[in-house]
Amino acid sequence: MVGYSEPTIWRRLGAECLGSATLAMVVIGSGIAAQRLSPHDVGLELLENAMATAAGLAVLIAVFSSVSGAHFNPVVSFADAVLGRRNYRRAVYYFPTQVVGCILGALTANAMFGVPTFALSTKDRATLPHCVSEVVATAGLVLVIFAMARTGRSHSTPWVVAAYIGSAYFFTSSTSFANPAITVGRMFSDTFAGINPISVAPFVASQLVGGTLGVLVVVALFPQRANNDEEVDAHNFTTEAGHE
Repeated sequence: MVGYSEPTIWRRLGAECLGSATLAMVVIGSGIAAQRLSPHDVGLELLENAMATAAGLAVLIAVFSSVSGAHFNPVVSFADAVLGRRNYRRAVYYFPTQVVGCILGALTANAMFGVPTFALSTKDRATLPHCVSEVVATAGLVLVIFAMARTGRSHSTPWVVAAYIGSAYFFTSSTSFANPAITVGRMFSDTFAGINPISVAPFVASQLVGGTLGVLVVVALFPQRANNDEEVDAHNFTTEAGHE
């Protein structure tokens, strides 16, 4: 592309922080809005939250993919490194950036809707079905992202990932967080999309297990990388995820 230079590490980190923050704002803000617009109708609240998250995620991936790869998710960053697409040092840099971004986004969403800016969630989520759901959701997310990348279809990743996350809101009992960074961020909002700090560790552990399983499935089903410049460039894929 004429006039476009290879992003520096600082530009990459800036994109990951801003993208993660915006993702948290989309997830938490739409959750608060849904609860206010459709009080006492949890199904409709979840649908509104899911639609906003899926749409916002697709836009964020499309906007930031050419700078940082638009991971917004430590599991995706480390899966990327394990699968040989990027070095581990970048994943290590991305991890705190993504977490900080999600926390800042959560606090900003709180402020935008006039709820306490800093408030730990009281919403318990750590049940066995929820944890199983997080394993499944995260494994599926990793599979979706890297299957697209390894078959030379990265240009479609924003829409495919968004569709997956939107559907995973409903086919998993946990509503598919599938992202340690957004899980930590949502801890700081005592609203519809929040998660009790006590539930965070089991969720993150389940997500790490799911990410590992996802990598194994990718290696088993898609052992060869597409021989295509688009696939080699991790700028064109991401994740996500996070939602109610």
